[in-house]
Amino acid sequence: MEFKKLTSSTGAPYFEHEDSQTVGARGPVLLQDFILQENLAHFVRERIPERIVHAKGSGAYGKFTVTHDISKYTKAKLFSKVGNECKMFARFSTVGGEKGSADTERDPRGFALKFYTEDGNWDLVGNNTPVFFIKDAKKFPDFIHTQKRVPKTNLKSATMMWDFWSLNPESLHQVLILMSDRGTPYGYRHMHGFGSHTFSMINAENERVWVKFHFKTKQQIKNFTNDEAVKMKGENPDFAQEDLVNAIENGDFPKWTMYIQVMTEEQAKEFRWNPFDVTKVWFQNEFPLIEVGEMELNEIPNNYFAHVEQSTFSPSNLINGISFSPDRMLQGRLFSYRDAHRYRVGVNSHQLEVNRCPFAVNNYQRDGYMADSSGYKDAPNYYPNSFDQIKPDSAYKNFEYDLDNTTVANFNRNENDDDHYTQPGLLYTKAMNPQDRENLVSNIIGSMKGISGPKKEEIINRQLCHFFRANIELGMKIAMGLQVNIDMNMMNHSKSPE
Repeated sequence: MEFKKLTSSTGAPYFEHEDSQTVGARGPVLLQDFILQENLAHFVRERIPERIVHAKGSGAYGKFTVTHDISKYTKAKLFSKVGNECKMFARFSTVGGEKGSADTERDPRGFALKFYTEDGNWDLVGNNTPVFFIKDAKKFPDFIHTQKRVPKTNLKSATMMWDFWSLNPESLHQVLILMSDRGTPYGYRHMHGFGSHTFSMINAENERVWVKFHFKTKQQIKNFTNDEAVKMKGENPDFAQEDLVNAIENGDFPKWTMYIQVMTEEQAKEFRWNPFDVTKVWFQNEFPLIEVGEMELNEIPNNYFAHVEQSTFSPSNLINGISFSPDRMLQGRLFSYRDAHRYRVGVNSHQLEVNRCPFAVNNYQRDGYMADSSGYKDAPNYYPNSFDQIKPDSAYKNFEYDLDNTTVANFNRNENDDDHYTQPGLLYTKAMNPQDRENLVSNIIGSMKGISGPKKEEIINRQLCHFFRANIELGMKIAMGLQVNIDMNMMNHSKSPE
């Protein structure tokens, strides 16, 4: 077979399709990586006007209350004292389905939160899982394409899903979560939420720590089995929306407790895995949960379209005292999310009620589609000027830091960081009970039976190798369910992390 060169949209051949250009292996992603920019910018413009991902969603307003003091970690005003409150908006969603799809589909769930603070809006845009399928945003368009529809038939395809997963063993951790009963939560009220990425906090002494955000449901975890989810998909495709609306309208306000995990910069250097890898978790016995506050949802918006459909979130919407990390997926999302909303809702989407900061907004952005000039009227549109009173405040200077590496390259995301099996293996053996494991195996077999075509055997065998490497028992049960004869070479190359 004669291979064709991979090229940019203008026909220029390039090599680095999967690894973003960074400063050092664990440094930040560079804006000059034009392939990353081109692929993400094109990807978020593939559909109009529906969201490419997270199209089917539900939303509600509520409040966040600080219950524990974490001011030693962050100078964010919201967390400056116990008892502080702010209004917030939450949007929950499925990921892969269209707007009219069922919200009980097997899928991760978006868990997007907007905190309206006096220092601006803070968006924490996560999922109901602590990990994700891939560790570099450059791979995101390819991954999502496998979760959507085949261009020719316009049908979902188990073949392309498992083909991609089998070729990307970094996805195994999230695949096991997705294929467990956690992949079919009983609505949105009965699931945990996670920031998923590693973020940073900076305190008043300008000291930085790395953090992960957790939201534990107070309604207790409750999931559908696969059969129950399929049944509900036919009976009520809006089950999760109805469940949320009814609970709030009846005064049964859902609540979550917010926690953080904290890792020092010194601990990050010694951590067994890359602490900025979103396919990995930080073990809670090493980095215990620290309670922060409570989130309560108590108001259904009076107009779904105006508030839920037009809501926009971006992980780049951060507040003083909370910042990013060199997590490659996060760094790509800092660009892509805002770009998606500029395209989908408009360059002035931040002026809409659900997205608008209720406190002061002073800048020099003007005009564009649907511009609302009521906030600035005839004020100058340039800086510096001799007429207005807007001045940059040095108290909000960016955190300054040195990088450990000055080499610019497209570092292989898996070089010296290719343990894709230990944590999935522990998820199977330690976090799941026997019924969870039984359901997981059944769900995987049911899904993989949908693989078809001339590459069927190759895809199945490749994926089985990953299961075996995570846990021998897991691999054996799935192979038996698929009626695959086990090759001893596969067994010899597959070692359980236990």
